Amino acid sequence: MADPDSSENPTPASAPARTNRLAGETSAYLRQHMHNPVDWYPWGDEAFERARREDKPLLVSIGYSACHWCHVMAHESFEHDESAAIMNEQFVNVKVDREERPDVDQIYMDTVVRLTGHGGWPLTVFCTPDGRPFYAGTYYPLEPRGPGPTFRQILAAVNEAWVKRRGEIEESAAQILEALEARPEGEASGAPGVATLLSGTRQLMQGADAKNGGFGGGPKFPTPTNLELLLAASLHAPEAQRASLLGHVVFSAHEMSRRGLYDHLGGGFHRYCVDGVWAIPHFEKMLYDNGLLLQVYAELYRRTGDDEMIWPMRETIEWLRREMRGPEGAFFASQDADSEGEEGRFYVWKPLEVTAVLGDLAPAFLDAYGVDESGNFEGGTTHLIDRARRPRSDFASERETLRAARSERIPPATDEKRVAAWNGYVISGLARVATVLDDGDVLADAVTAAEFVLGTMRSPDGQLLRVFAEDRTHVPAFLDDHAAMVQACLELYRAGAGDPWLERAMELGRTIARRFFDPDAADLFLTPNDGEKLVHRPRSDSDGATPHAAGHALLGLLQLAELSEEAELGRVARAVLETHAFVLERAPHAFPTLLRAAALSEAGLSVAVVVGDASEPATRDLLAKARATLAPEDMVVHVEPGTRPPVVAASWLEGREPKDGVPTAWVCRGTTCSLPITEPDAFEAAL
Repeated sequence: MADPDSSENPTPASAPARTNRLAGETSAYLRQHMHNPVDWYPWGDEAFERARREDKPLLVSIGYSACHWCHVMAHESFEHDESAAIMNEQFVNVKVDREERPDVDQIYMDTVVRLTGHGGWPLTVFCTPDGRPFYAGTYYPLEPRGPGPTFRQILAAVNEAWVKRRGEIEESAAQILEALEARPEGEASGAPGVATLLSGTRQLMQGADAKNGGFGGGPKFPTPTNLELLLAASLHAPEAQRASLLGHVVFSAHEMSRRGLYDHLGGGFHRYCVDGVWAIPHFEKMLYDNGLLLQVYAELYRRTGDDEMIWPMRETIEWLRREMRGPEGAFFASQDADSEGEEGRFYVWKPLEVTAVLGDLAPAFLDAYGVDESGNFEGGTTHLIDRARRPRSDFASERETLRAARSERIPPATDEKRVAAWNGYVISGLARVATVLDDGDVLADAVTAAEFVLGTMRSPDGQLLRVFAEDRTHVPAFLDDHAAMVQACLELYRAGAGDPWLERAMELGRTIARRFFDPDAADLFLTPNDGEKLVHRPRSDSDGATPHAAGHALLGLLQLAELSEEAELGRVARAVLETHAFVLERAPHAFPTLLRAAALSEAGLSVAVVVGDASEPATRDLLAKARATLAPEDMVVHVEPGTRPPVVAASWLEGREPKDGVPTAWVCRGTTCSLPITEPDAFEAAL
């Protein structure tokens, strides 16, 4: 089975000067293949037309720029003249960046999972000339390696079937499409809600790793969507269970930041660890992981006041600013795992290397971070793990000195495309951090990134676009992009960035209801109803490295519907929850983001309305306390005296007149509101 994630360097300088069609693409992943002898096409009509004209099957190869095994296959097979010649003679070859085209990836990933029981990248799919898949797999080696077939054996078998057994291929393609269209059948016993969330939480906790944090064994992923579920459940669970649920998230956060998932010199979290004890990562860093984890750490700090949450947030933000931010303020997609052709080489150390940099300070550092002659990685090298767990200020100077020395090495490649959804996750994370740390500079970073996404990443007719790369914005945005930016705008509004962000959230929310909701299916789809016609319209991706797009969208729609009392948004959200009620009842733990939406739909949100002049310290104190007290899905509305914020329904503001002009707050849930609050410490009692 292919490794699910990792990375590679661009084509080395010694590669031949020839280029193929991919040289004109903006995708870093596609451009990494522009010197291949394979006659690659980007996804599009030109490839389909040639396949129809020449009656050849499509070979669709899908990956992304930070995927290690994608590029192992590229080096072995796509740079190999003999295998490339076979591909060019017998197939029309299409290369797809899954990060630019998650819709195409979703269709073919669902195919390979149904055919083989597992998925991963690289994804290798054989299709009819109109794009219908009939055979699929992941990584295939060029030479025999274990019991599986080689890439050339697969090519030969598929070509033989295409030439001699076309009827079988047509039948297989029809069966696969039928399977992709099929939906689970059954009736739920009731509407999903808080009880469903708690049921899913109980199932999820059966796989919790009480010894090492997180869930399951190796490979071990940070799974922020699971952590967010536990955080939500800890607000709804019986009192006796709340501490244990919150405690597992706190413990997991400590282990992830103190051990090998975290980059102790440069900041930021790696993609995942290959073991079950958070020791050795696959070394790539993905923007989405770090944005989502910022949200988790910020919420943990809000809930617990644990200072151990502060330094991972601070250091990750510094890494984002230093290495991942474009000149316009939006954030790059990823950093590779490999440098100089070796995975992890940039990050690992030998004792003599540390000693050469730190001198007399080296022995204590070597002991604290576990660097010794035997090493914990390849070739006797060591990936740093904070074994001593001393206060973070200890060894701060040594870490910075080593980071500066490390910066002289050849760094991993950075994929500089900006993805709307992933920037949305980071914007939300920065807004939460800005709130809990009362940091205006961090909030300004979030605002700048959001202004770029919602300003520059637009089509001529104003529709959101997914990708900005090579000074060009393209690819229509998908459901995950819209959902992430709805949440980003709501987080900015809650953090105090201003009323326009609430208006932008509403604009995006209405777009989701209008363009991504299918009333016949009563569901949200990954692609818009006016988008490119594919052989199958994919529904939402699943919870995994990123949130389930439909569940994430529902959170925003429910917040907007309740705040604005715009009935259509609530109707769409309830319809989608009803559509998913059966699977949520059968396997709730598999849908943590949908579970959070179901619980929000039943419980509703609290809204703190603060009326007062923003220039008055008393108003700012009330706002700060409201943001620190209310849960993440709750809203904090600031009203300047004599005004009405946009989007906010009049019912939330009726009777909200400060007595004697003193800044005043009310906390409301549904039709019930607290007594007027003029002292910040009264918020807890009001809730």
